[in-house]
Amino acid sequence: MSATPGNGAPSPDPRIGLHAGRTDAGEAAWNMRLLANRLEPQPFAEATHSDLAFRGHYVIQGNYDGVLIWDVTDPSAPVLKTAFSCPASQNDVSVYGNLLFMSAEALNGRVDCGSQGVTDTVSAERMRGVRIVDISDITQPRVIANVQTCRGSHTHTLLVDPKDKDNVYIYVSGQAGVRSPSELPGCSKLPPEQDSSSALFRIEVIKVPLAHPEQAAIVASPRIFNDLAAPPTHGLSEADKADMEKEKARGAFIVTISGQQLALPDNFARRLLDSVVKARNGTGEPTSTDSATLRAGLPDLIAKLTGGAARKPTGPNQCHDITVYPAIGLAGGACAGYGFLLDISNPTAPRRLAAVSDSNFSYWHSATFNNDGTKLLFTDEWGGGGQPKCRATDPKEWGADAIFTVNDRQLTFKSYYKLPAAQTEFENCVAHNGSLIPVPGRDIMVQAWYQGGVSVFDWTDAAHPKEIAYFDRGPVDSTKLVGAGSWSAYWYNGNIYSSEIARGLDVFELKPSALLSQNELDAAKSVQLSVLNVQDQPKITWPATFAVPRAYLDQLERSKGLAAGRISAVRAGLDGAEKASGPARQDALTKLAAQVNGDASGAADQAKVRALGASITDLANAQH
Repeated sequence: MSATPGNGAPSPDPRIGLHAGRTDAGEAAWNMRLLANRLEPQPFAEATHSDLAFRGHYVIQGNYDGVLIWDVTDPSAPVLKTAFSCPASQNDVSVYGNLLFMSAEALNGRVDCGSQGVTDTVSAERMRGVRIVDISDITQPRVIANVQTCRGSHTHTLLVDPKDKDNVYIYVSGQAGVRSPSELPGCSKLPPEQDSSSALFRIEVIKVPLAHPEQAAIVASPRIFNDLAAPPTHGLSEADKADMEKEKARGAFIVTISGQQLALPDNFARRLLDSVVKARNGTGEPTSTDSATLRAGLPDLIAKLTGGAARKPTGPNQCHDITVYPAIGLAGGACAGYGFLLDISNPTAPRRLAAVSDSNFSYWHSATFNNDGTKLLFTDEWGGGGQPKCRATDPKEWGADAIFTVNDRQLTFKSYYKLPAAQTEFENCVAHNGSLIPVPGRDIMVQAWYQGGVSVFDWTDAAHPKEIAYFDRGPVDSTKLVGAGSWSAYWYNGNIYSSEIARGLDVFELKPSALLSQNELDAAKSVQLSVLNVQDQPKITWPATFAVPRAYLDQLERSKGLAAGRISAVRAGLDGAEKASGPARQDALTKLAAQVNGDASGAADQAKVRALGASITDLANAQH
């Protein structure tokens, strides 16, 4: 369920008890080190940093006030290239060529990127959907299209279809309540059985013609949520029950969202109370009658804010995030109460193949395939990302990752992985965004855990994931909960980049260890991408370098998958071939590959030995 004991991690865990601070918090690291941290300029410092996308030597960092573009030619010294002001939550980002895509969901987003917000209930100035931005001059981003959607865009997924060179596609995940048709014609919040054009129980597919991206438009609204029962839920933990009783005792306003009881933040409750006073043409402080009116109206209000009027419980009516893997024609949909496996062979008509639910999961948030598509990992954002869900008292199966195998296009559960270091009640912490680290022969992932920090873990054995590296800071404040921490942590061209909600951009370097060798790191660093949108998952291929077979040898030595004498002999053979050149090198490698292939039948790990032989053959063929 968490890190396997005996993996050499420091004990006691140095992540426990780190002192608080925004820029001077205590830090703990194991098998990785912080290369750089860069704070953001105003006004971005007052807003939340969100997701990351990568193009060339640029890291594009979303922020609720716009986008920051960092030049990471030197990863140890990022330079801020562009600060593009364009408020709208979450400003989830992706990039393709000279096009930048940004999600807009909140009511303050404007079509002109203005910072003054939108005061009218219905307004042609409001932007809720996906922006398309020209970054051919990366210092001067220019909005060229605003594709409006009925529920906005909480997140979006860029899909590059290998069969279509003229267009790219965007899957829109919008979680807000449905807009008024007076603001966007055609939007309906009625359930599909009452209105076939309902904006509920569907995603939007935007087609972007690359020759004319300004003509981007919604071309399909697939209903991938049909016929799903309400998923099982786990309710409150014992710690949460105690906290909820304290909230009720002090008179907090309690709401139920997706089956979970939550206390409204005081500032939000105050705004709602003020609106009740205003509605009765009153003045001054809210009365006890106003409080009673608000409590009675909260169920309908929450229903409207989360997608429509109250109705019989069903499965989800929207995804939070979708990860597409075009090379295998599949996608993983993290869809609130369910995890989906989707067929995306037709980009405009994704089709649900499998749907899994789990009473240990509260909110299916994001998804990651392993490289060969035989496993799919989902994250659970229990508590919505703003609550402390990694306390010692929190169940290890809640707010974790769930790992499934993929067989015959169906999903089979194998295990959970949760950050193994308990965090404090003042640190928002739960499973969040991560990506694969391209180590050949292994499934290794780096993942953000908000104020739980960054965790690197191996899930090659789907039933027994184990942590192999980490970085963590102490809380921002030691007296109250202040939202912060790693929103996304992704590997890109040799380093890990983390979007820190309240502390800017972090850059990390993995260090060699008994759990991850220098050869494995060198093989991972040999994979160089020109662009990366993690939710448009690329198929990883390794160039023919000596690091790849050496990485396999290190793994075979670690697992005792091949006799020690043969491992030494193959290493010596690789060393000799590397010193040679031309035909002599090719001949030596060809002969060595044949020997290794002959070893496979008697090896304890035959599959890994065959992969070793194939990598040496690739190296030999590359000598032409």
